[in-house]
Formats: sequence, C-alpha cells, structure tokens
Amino acid sequence: MTLQADYDRAVAAHRRGELGEAERLYRRLLEAAPSSAAARHMLGVLRAQSGDAQEALELIGAALALKPDAPDMHFNYANILKRTGRLDEALAAYGRALSIKPGYDAARMARAEVLNLKGNSLGNAGETEQALRCYEQALADAPHYPDALNNRAVALLGLGRLEEALLDLDAALILKPDYVEAHYNRGNVLRDLLRLEEAKQSFDRATAIDPAFAPAYRNKAFCALLQGDFAQGLPLYEWRKRLNPAIEARVYPQPLWTGTEDIRGKTVFAYIEQGLGDTIQFYRFAAPLLARGARVILSVQDSLLRLLENASPRIALVGSKIVPASFDYHIPLMSLPLALGLTVESIPDPGPYLAADTLRAAQWAARIGKKGFKIGISWQGARGGVTSRAMPLALFRGLSRIPDVRLISLQKGFGTELLADQSWVEVLEGLDDGPDAFLDSAAAIAHLDLVITLDSALAHLAGALGRPVWVGLKQVPDWRWFLGRDDSPWYSSMRLFRQTRDGDWAGVFAEMESQVPR
Repeated sequence: MTLQADYDRAVAAHRRGELGEAERLYRRLLEAAPSSAAARHMLGVLRAQSGDAQEALELIGAALALKPDAPDMHFNYANILKRTGRLDEALAAYGRALSIKPGYDAARMARAEVLNLKGNSLGNAGETEQALRCYEQALADAPHYPDALNNRAVALLGLGRLEEALLDLDAALILKPDYVEAHYNRGNVLRDLLRLEEAKQSFDRATAIDPAFAPAYRNKAFCALLQGDFAQGLPLYEWRKRLNPAIEARVYPQPLWTGTEDIRGKTVFAYIEQGLGDTIQFYRFAAPLLARGARVILSVQDSLLRLLENASPRIALVGSKIVPASFDYHIPLMSLPLALGLTVESIPDPGPYLAADTLRAAQWAARIGKKGFKIGISWQGARGGVTSRAMPLALFRGLSRIPDVRLISLQKGFGTELLADQSWVEVLEGLDDGPDAFLDSAAAIAHLDLVITLDSALAHLAGALGRPVWVGLKQVPDWRWFLGRDDSPWYSSMRLFRQTRDGDWAGVFAEMESQVPR
C-alpha cells in the first residue's frame, strides 16, 4: 500500500471519529515518512481534539517548518493558540494564513474573534482605549460581527462617546435581534443620555428574551429610582440578590423580614452591603424599626464600628463577619426602604445622627485653628475602574483664590498623590491612619465651615454629621441624588451642584465659586 493510501485511510478514520485508529495510522505513517508535513499536521489536529494542546502545537509547528506556505496549517495552529488563551500569538498566526491566502474568510473571521477576546481582556483590566482599538480591528475583519459591535459600544460608553455607542448597538441588534446583552447595554447608553423611559424599554426587551437576566432588572431599578419612582424601583432593586456574584443574598433559618410581619418584641438582624457610604446613609432606617418595637442588631464593616458607636439612635452593632446567636428576622440594610414602604417624600431626615468623638474633635480643632473660611475637600472616590468618580483637583484652585478661603484636604489613599507640590491645599498629616474609618475625618469636619466633595462616603459622613456639604454630581448621577434638584431629601445640610453637560466639571466649580460666602 502506498504512503498516500495510508494517509487517506488515516484521514477517513479521523473523519469518522475513530481517533484512536486515526492516530495509530498517522504515527505509523510518520515512522515511514518523517518528512510528511500533511500527516504531522493532521496528527496535530487530532491531538488538539483529544485535549493535548501542547503536543498539537509541537506537531503543527514542525509541519509548518516543513511547509511554511500552507495557510490551513497556520489557521489550525492559530485556532489552538486561541483555545489556550495565547491571543497575540494566535493573531500573528492568523495573519500569516491571510498573507498567504488573502481571501481566507474563515481565518479573517477567526482573527476577528481573537481581537474581540483580546479587547474583552483589556476592557476588564480597565484599558478601555486599547480595548476599543481591538474591537475596531475586529470589525475591520468582520464588519457584521454582533459581539464586536456590542463590545465596542461598551468601550465607547466607558469613554463617554454615547451616540457612537448607540449606533453600534442598533447595528448589533439588526444583525441579532434577540441579543440580550446588546439590549441591556443599549439601556445603559440611553440611561446615560438621560433618555430614561427608552432605557427602561431596552431593559424590558432584554428580560423578555431572558427572564432571568438580573442586571437588566437591577439597572431598570436605577432608572426608576433616579426618577423618584420608588414603587417601581425598589422591588426591582431586589434583583441585585440574583446577580453573579449576588449582592447580600444571605440565607438563614430565620425568615427575611418583608415589612408585613409584626416585629414588636422581636429581634431584627440587619446587615451591611456594598460601601461605607451606603452604611452611613442607610443607618437612619434603624429608627423606624425601633419605632415598630423591634430590637435591632446591625452588622457593619469592622472599620465603621467605632464611628457608629456614637450614632443615634443607639443600637447593637457587630462586625461584618458576625452573625448573632439568636434573632427572629433578617434583612439587608438596603432592602429596608422597600420593607418600610419608602417614598421620596417619606425619606427620614433625622438631622445630625452622627457625632464626632469629643476628645478627638478638640485635638483636631487645635491643629486646624480658627483662621479663615475652612473648606475640606475630596476629589476622588474609591478605586475601582469607575472613571466618573473623580473631579479634577486643579479645578479647586479657583476656590483657593477667594479671599480668606483655606482648602484642607480630606482625601485619603487613592488620589493623594496628586497633592505633590500643591501648596494651595493644606494636608492634615495622620488623618485616619488607623484601622478605623472616618474617626479623624468626623472630628476635623466638626471644625470646618464647609465640605466640598463628589459622590462618595465622605459626602454621607458630612451629611450625617449635619455639617454644610456641597456635592458635585455628574450629569447622570447615582439614583440616590435624583434629578433636577439642588437639595437632598437625605441630608438637610447638603447642597447638590450638577453638571449641565456630560463631563462639564468646570461649570460645576464656577457655580460653587459664586456661592462661597465672601
């Protein structure tokens, strides 16, 4: 039998799925003809199918050394590289296939898929500009590739290029009308364009296709809450418990309190979720539970325990990992508004419900002194890839030029590196250097005339202390700040300064400068 006949037998067995027989025939053929690039290539393909990517790459690489102008070999080599996550090498291999055979449509589409995957990796790492370039290269290879259109839209959304993002999502949905993620992302873009009713419709389309798609319910909740529609928004917000990963979907033998059960004489275990600012803001809902006759145990971040010891009303506090030995009902802190039937009009503003430690406040008062109009400032939120949680430090400079104004940094951690060589901002050395959050900040704020910050935990701290606080907000803020108002129903001492155009922090600061007492 000729070598060609042996090769044909091996390929036929391979096509029938008889991998063991095909491998035996390929290896016997290579013993007889070690220079057979075709047999080495096909054995490599078979080994990849059997899960041995490393041997597959070695075999096909050896075949390519024998026959470097074979586009199919480059294509299969690239496919294995893609499967093993070696994306840059896969891109190079697809490029070699296309340089030999420019009309190789399968290689062009496969290269687009790799570019799309690489873009996703870069986007997840916060490299949005680089991710965008990958998606654009993918779409150059495959202009009608719905995934790349959707992902490019996400990158454009992250860069604030909303109208372009909307065009990409509309194009993706023409190609793939049942594309759940594209409907969801379209809702996100429309939300950021302040087209909230249309955004909710897009989220509804996503959940009509996939009724279990929790992110769409959660983001529809944000739209409704931003509009002040708590009746719609709060029940939808409970879908956060079905996200992946879920947010505070705790299960205990005791029942969840829904607001309908009588809790007089009962113990309710409430527990934190999300950030420090959320805990400070929603602490106020302990009072309505007490008013219903309940005993309240609240689990909070360990770093907040000492601060909240001075909170009003006084309740039992435990650390974040502590579960009480005995309780009757449990509830996440941010589910309390739903259970209590909250509306915008019924948001409790109890006045100052935090207080600084007296001794610590006296110490910081001595350090800060009485001179001038003292403004504490913070310009950056917690690190987490959210580019909108920052205001340019340089824009505070205009405030510093107002006669008698002193700017005092309350910024901690991320963002403080911007203070290098900024002599117009005073730095409070040692502020909150210990394990406890905000003890020093609260004491310092007690002796400041004003706090200016962005949407951050510091805003909630100043508001809960009852101190004058101005909050700079992006055009589409977090839902709790609502729309079109310069006051906050959460804190009577707070004023809101809003962007009138997306990204226009200069306008926000110009308005603040005009309002500083002279």
